[in-house]
Amino acid sequence: MRLLSIFLTLGVLFFSGCATTKASYDYGAFREHHPKSILVLPPVNNSNDILATPAVFAQVALPLAESGYYVFPASLVQETFRQNGLENPNEMHAVSLEKLYEIFGADAVLYMSVEQYGASYMVISSDVVVKLKGELVDLRSGKSLWSGEAAASSAEGRSGGGDPIGMLISALINQVLHTINDDSFTYAGIANNRLLSAGSDGAILFGPRSKNFNNEGF
Repeated sequence: MRLLSIFLTLGVLFFSGCATTKASYDYGAFREHHPKSILVLPPVNNSNDILATPAVFAQVALPLAESGYYVFPASLVQETFRQNGLENPNEMHAVSLEKLYEIFGADAVLYMSVEQYGASYMVISSDVVVKLKGELVDLRSGKSLWSGEAAASSAEGRSGGGDPIGMLISALINQVLHTINDDSFTYAGIANNRLLSAGSDGAILFGPRSKNFNNEGF
C-alpha cells in the first residue's frame, strides 16, 4: 500500500506539472497594469524606404484589436499630432508620457520602429524583408509592460540550390516584381501580426475584450 501511495503521489505531481506551463517571459508588470486601451505611435523608420512608416502604421490596429484591446484610430492619432505641430515619428516618440495621457487618456502607449523594410538584391537572390521592434509602456506609471521584435521575409520556405545563372535571372525578375507589386506592404502586415498577436510565450497578453483574457495557459 505504501508503494502504491508513492506511485499515486508521483503521478499527481507529474500530471500537475504537465498541466501548468511557466512562461519564460516576465509578465509581472503587464499583469499588474493590464491595459484596456493602447495608443500606437507612428513607427520610427530606421530603414532606407520612406514608405516603411505608413505601411506598418496602417496595419497595426487589426492584430491588437483581435487580441482584445481598444486601439486609437491611426487617422485620429496622426491628425492630433499634426494639429499640435508634430508630423515626424521621432518627435512624436519624444512627447512625455504625461502629455500623451493628458491628450489621449490611453492606458498604454506602443512605441514601434521599422528596422528593415523593402526588397534587397544580393547577386543571386532578391527578397523582401520587414523587421519590426515594439515596446508597450504604461502611461501612468511609466513601466515597460512588454517588448518584442518580429520579421517576415519572402525567402521563408524557399529551398536552396539550383543553377547559378537561373538563380541570377530569377533574382533580377523578383526585384522588379517586388517593386511593381509593392510586396513590402504585404510582408509588413505579416510582421505586424507576428509582433502584435497575443497567445504565445513572449507575445503580448490577451486584452480585456478577448474571450481568452487571463487564459493564456502560462
